[in-house]
Amino acid sequence: MKRRVVVTGMGAIAPIGLNVAECWSSAVAGRSGLGRITLIDPEPFTTRIAGEVWGFDPGKYMDRKLAARTDRYTQFALVASKEAFESSGLKDSGMDPTRLGVIIGTGIGGITTWEAEHIKALEKGPDRISPFFCPMMIGNMASGRVAIELNAKGVNFATVTACATSGHAIATAFDCIRLGRADAILAGGAEAPITMMGLGGFCSLKALSTRNDDPKTASRPFDRDRDGFVMAEGAAIVVLEEYEHAARRGAPMLAELLGAGMTCDAFHITAPAEGGEGSARAMVEAMKDAGITPEQVDYINAHGTSTELNDTGETAAIKTALGEGRARRIMVSSTKSVTGHMLGAAGSIEMIFSVLAIRDGVVPPTATLENPDPLCDLDYVPKVARQARVDIVLSNSFGFGGHNVCLAIGRV
Repeated sequence: MKRRVVVTGMGAIAPIGLNVAECWSSAVAGRSGLGRITLIDPEPFTTRIAGEVWGFDPGKYMDRKLAARTDRYTQFALVASKEAFESSGLKDSGMDPTRLGVIIGTGIGGITTWEAEHIKALEKGPDRISPFFCPMMIGNMASGRVAIELNAKGVNFATVTACATSGHAIATAFDCIRLGRADAILAGGAEAPITMMGLGGFCSLKALSTRNDDPKTASRPFDRDRDGFVMAEGAAIVVLEEYEHAARRGAPMLAELLGAGMTCDAFHITAPAEGGEGSARAMVEAMKDAGITPEQVDYINAHGTSTELNDTGETAAIKTALGEGRARRIMVSSTKSVTGHMLGAAGSIEMIFSVLAIRDGVVPPTATLENPDPLCDLDYVPKVARQARVDIVLSNSFGFGGHNVCLAIGRV
């Protein structure tokens, strides 16, 4: 018998809010967090817009010494993890720290630190590189730092699968708890990619929207007028906990993680497999793992990046996985329409939105959908949130390299 796993805490910091409540309010209202870039000079780039965590001051969340020795992506992870941990009630629960784990991934990691220290080395010589360079920029440091702050001595590592990163972190934490390796795990992702190389690389790839004069509607999933995704930063963390462990301490059970599916396209470094074949298999595997049928799925929080190949491929995948008839009766939406694409943190903030859709009985909209692509012909909940009872959600995350994750989340 596999152990049941529930969500008992959540934390987030994103372009649309500095905590879960603010992020959810913005997502439901269709309030965009996208704007002109301020973290770097955007003028040399074809894309000059992104989803920044506007007004973020790490000194409001941690002492200045810690902030100076952590990359921006790790700072985000610390903020979101603290909110998740405190909301779960684990802080004062007397939990055995050796049974508390942390799995926090990142797609790019400490690129802010990397760039700053590289410039310093070129201008002043390699002996001026900070002794904190390596521990600040490596991709596992968010997970390590959070463990230090929370005294979490159990399973701990980082996942790195591009835009599927935090989906994999949550799916892997789910398995660790089911297998008895931990009783509770903080899982999710963090990202701070708005730098010269981060922005420039995606511009060169021609993957980003250049709707610079209208950033609020630049991320347009499933819309025929989309022209690329909008890069964003932030972090989102969920506390997963074994059901009986949570019940014994009277923890808040926000939702149950029912199943997970993980596949690979084995097709192309950036493009999804034709017809969304790998994505469809991830959804099928998640439903199989959860013991549910397509008829039981009420809502799909789509990966929905605002790129042609992803949007059409995901639409095809949903039809394949659930059957075309059922697919047309299921609500589907992309919250990237307001958050932008948080890369390694995208899957975890979308997991949070999936949990809240169940809790509040409301499906957040694809806020910018005006003119649906003819190849994207499902119910994408355009423009306005929809009141509806939601019992089971599938949340999709797909990443460069052909990585696919689907999480099945249900009412406890």
